[in-house]
Amino acid sequence: LAKELKLSRATVQNRLKRLEEREIILGYTVIIGSEIETPEVVALMVIGVESIKEAKVIEKLRGNPHVSAVHHTTGHWDLIAEIHAESLATFNKVVGAIRLIEGVTSTETNLLLDSYK
Repeated sequence: LAKELKLSRATVQNRLKRLEEREIILGYTVIIGSEIETPEVVALMVIGVESIKEAKVIEKLRGNPHVSAVHHTTGHWDLIAEIHAESLATFNKVVGAIRLIEGVTSTETNLLLDSYK
């Protein structure tokens, strides 16, 4: 930290100590790089939609900050949405909101446990 701020180590230590004493800094934590890059909950949701409302459904999905991608597919399902959320509580709200989009007729959601390249 001292090197990044171009200050002496003693100066940084003294400033941190004062911030701790004033209880501005209450503690420290370590965040591992992979946790920063990947949200805790990632899922794929397959979605059935009414054909006439498909464009509106796609527009709503693309506007949702937790939906990182929307794929148009062939087969039983019409769309696949990739969902990223920081917690299960947030994930649950996102899934509920998607199910309420006008034109969505059915959904099935799969949580991703591991991903491989």
